[in-house]
Amino acid sequence: MVTCAVCPMFSLNLCAAVSKAHEASSRYPNLLPLSSSTHTIPARRKISYPRETSDFVTIICSGWAASSIMLPGGRRQILSFLMPGDLVSAAFLLEPMWGRSVEAITPVTCRKYRRSEFKTILFKYPPVLEKLSETWNEERAQADELAVDLGRRAANERIARLILRLADQAEKRSMKCGPTMEFPLRQQHIADATGLTPVHVSKVIGMLQHDGLIEISGRSLTIVNEAELRRVAEWH
Repeated sequence: MVTCAVCPMFSLNLCAAVSKAHEASSRYPNLLPLSSSTHTIPARRKISYPRETSDFVTIICSGWAASSIMLPGGRRQILSFLMPGDLVSAAFLLEPMWGRSVEAITPVTCRKYRRSEFKTILFKYPPVLEKLSETWNEERAQADELAVDLGRRAANERIARLILRLADQAEKRSMKCGPTMEFPLRQQHIADATGLTPVHVSKVIGMLQHDGLIEISGRSLTIVNEAELRRVAEWH
């Protein structure tokens, strides 16, 4: 865990809790060293497949990825965007298969831990279980918000909320420079996350820029008028 300790996202995920478990190994003599491996995935390549059986738990170290469910005919619903420090899925800690596809949006570096070793630490060192509970709660909250967005919110509300949600994720990871953050998403990503068509996404993004709420330049997005963007999003 030495290399992970210098990671700026170290405290956001399970890595810190696991590291502390080893520091407290004198009180938990049955804890064994947790082995891991680092992998780099090019942009637009799969990190995991929906029917793939895996013996590993994966944490994103750098880059952006999208977790989605594929529908017949090639359609997909993006359920969440993953950033550094994010666990690919809490479900992977308990199940070898979880039914989602995870694709790298940008080049992604991730660290994989063997599930059997992770579960040993999980159930023998309470702080790790507490950290996992936080992750589960966050995933559940995201799922609830997505259901409301898709079922009850207008297109401009959906996109405004997505931008604010991503900005919040980026800020927690010190990935924002003032009101500006990296924004590698294409219109298709936004469409698949909000249940809209790329044409509709283009129209709403254009409107938000025309009204002076946001500015997109290359691979960055600047929130120009956060108060108004929050009003549009009904973000309280």
